[in-house]
Amino acid sequence: MLNLPTYDDVIAASRRIDGHAHCTPVMTSRIINEELGAEVFFKCENLQRMGAFKYRGAFNALSKFDERQRKAGVVAFSSGNHAQAIALSAALLGIPATIIMPNDAPAAKIAATRGYGGKVVIYDRYTEDREQIGRDLAEKHGFTLIPPYDHPDVIAGQGTAAKELFEEVGELDVLFVSLGGGGLLAGSALSTRALSPACTLYGVEPEAGNDGQQSFRSGKIVHIDTPKTIADGAQTQHLGNYTFEIIRRDVNDVLTASDAQLKDCMRFFASRMKLVVEPTGCLGLAAAQSMKEQLRNKRVGVIISGGNVDLDRFSALLQE
Repeated sequence: MLNLPTYDDVIAASRRIDGHAHCTPVMTSRIINEELGAEVFFKCENLQRMGAFKYRGAFNALSKFDERQRKAGVVAFSSGNHAQAIALSAALLGIPATIIMPNDAPAAKIAATRGYGGKVVIYDRYTEDREQIGRDLAEKHGFTLIPPYDHPDVIAGQGTAAKELFEEVGELDVLFVSLGGGGLLAGSALSTRALSPACTLYGVEPEAGNDGQQSFRSGKIVHIDTPKTIADGAQTQHLGNYTFEIIRRDVNDVLTASDAQLKDCMRFFASRMKLVVEPTGCLGLAAAQSMKEQLRNKRVGVIISGGNVDLDRFSALLQE
């Protein structure tokens, strides 16, 4: 039986990260409000430290290390945002960090991870198992492994974004949250059920990688091959044990969005809201636009999960 994190853990995480993580702004768009006939609030985690919500969970997890763990160091695996979050948090806390990253991760994310002081180990996401590499390194060197989503302290930290959103704007009718491995969605679920219990909560993942949707609807964790999608932050193959149990209990449904929809949302954010948002960060808006008839006259929240994208790639995607 898993000892699942609770909203009390989110509150404790909020205290730990206070003064270290940004309380990111909540923005609105008249154009989107008119398009959807709703009042839409965007929680801008693309403006978080290192450019994504992942910093919250990483700093919360590492700040709980004991002296032995701090001295030995941390190991993590990630396509980019968790990598940067662990590297930056470790640097601030004086903890050595080793990060396992795929060879096709955005160059900017690899460079930033190294820039924060992380030692990067490269692997092939299509032929090698990053989780096994992480376990092997942890066993060999005594590192503490902090996975990108399936960890109670990571989930609790991620839940602080939705906590801040509800505290700023009040209860919502609907909330859309990006879904990869489920850390942000599970954490958001804890905050949603505590602060806005009647809110309909949707996870949104790439159409090409709907393992979360399959898992949610079948009642068991479904494993898929690494999906081919521009949403690199959501190229996960399965939900975690902790995240699945919370999502199954507290989330209303899991939706999907196509790469074409994500490109349209990237263009909108850049041109009309002056925000650089990575493809994964566009999942929530893409789903909201697909559901506009159901959202009329509702108060709607969208968590923009991150903004870490190579500028050359960003420009290319906008022109496609």
